[in-house]
Amino acid sequence: MTTYPHLFSSFQVGDLTLAHRIVLAPLTRLRSTQPGDVPNQLNAEYYNQRASHGGLLISEATQISRQGKGYPAAPGIHTDAQVEGWKLVTRAVHDKGGFIFLQLWHVGRVSHTSLHPETGLPVSSSAVPIADGAQALTADFQQVPFETPRALETSELPGIVADYIKGAENARAAGFDGVEIHSANGYLLDQFLEDNVNHRTDQYGGSIENRARLLLEVVDAVVKVWGKGRVGVRLSPYGKFSDMGDSNPEALFTYVIEKLSQRGIAYVHVIEPRAGGGATSNDESQPRTAPAFRKAFHGAFISAGGYTAETADQAIAHGDADAVAFGRLFLANPDLPERFRSGAELNTPNRHTFYGGSEVGYTDYPSLQEATR
Repeated sequence: MTTYPHLFSSFQVGDLTLAHRIVLAPLTRLRSTQPGDVPNQLNAEYYNQRASHGGLLISEATQISRQGKGYPAAPGIHTDAQVEGWKLVTRAVHDKGGFIFLQLWHVGRVSHTSLHPETGLPVSSSAVPIADGAQALTADFQQVPFETPRALETSELPGIVADYIKGAENARAAGFDGVEIHSANGYLLDQFLEDNVNHRTDQYGGSIENRARLLLEVVDAVVKVWGKGRVGVRLSPYGKFSDMGDSNPEALFTYVIEKLSQRGIAYVHVIEPRAGGGATSNDESQPRTAPAFRKAFHGAFISAGGYTAETADQAIAHGDADAVAFGRLFLANPDLPERFRSGAELNTPNRHTFYGGSEVGYTDYPSLQEATR
């Protein structure tokens, strides 16, 4: 009998039956081939290492357009070359019997003109800059202050939805098993949801219903491409990353999650605030997301942020989540499910190699098999 019986039980996520409940969280690594933001063989090796039979991986965030790009060397899903590059990854995961969803991403104001000079300033729901002292990354990996974004015109929003549709179609062509819509961590769709950024006075601003409109339009459009059983959405209800916040997050995200539940999508994926900004906090005064919103969604509920094998198993046992996504632990332990199953020691992640670079800190973390040779 496994030490963590709940983690290692099978369950249904939309159209897929998973063999266990340990999910690879989407992790930005900034290692695509340049120019062109094209996935490559090294990326395929990275995902292959972390694939397991019946396990679910969620890809790193992947921009749906040049305008949607926020970081140098992040991969895209809007050109033929990018689709061909992603085929290397999906084949590598399927060779291990795993499943992989592509995370569709538009960063909005979390960008810099140098990343897309032909489209000009970053865009957002409103012309509200990030003001928490964080800095943007330029095309050559330099840190500079964030620019004040341009507010998207109402007439431009159908084009944003069309970019998500194209990204979803390209993900199908690249061989993915589904897609996750990134509406968390202060990126574009989150910038429409939360009222400290969204100051609009049209049908996409003001009330909760209006602020949720763009996300739900994107979800409905992507479901038409994939079917509801192959679409997930990621949310960060209490997240502060990228200077985010809302005057009533419980009401806002309860509404959003209830609307997603009504649509019957495969899953919602929520981030605990203790993991905001890429660091884990032990501040127990912070609200816990999973217990607060689990009852609003009737499909699979994935929670992420600062879990151990023990706390993940407990969350599933208590009904707070159906599966748990792991980031840094999965980054440093390519065979994380097997390590959890056997109670083996875990590799320690090296933060200095998280973003950009080569195979160092990417594909050179030893597996259990390699460590015991």
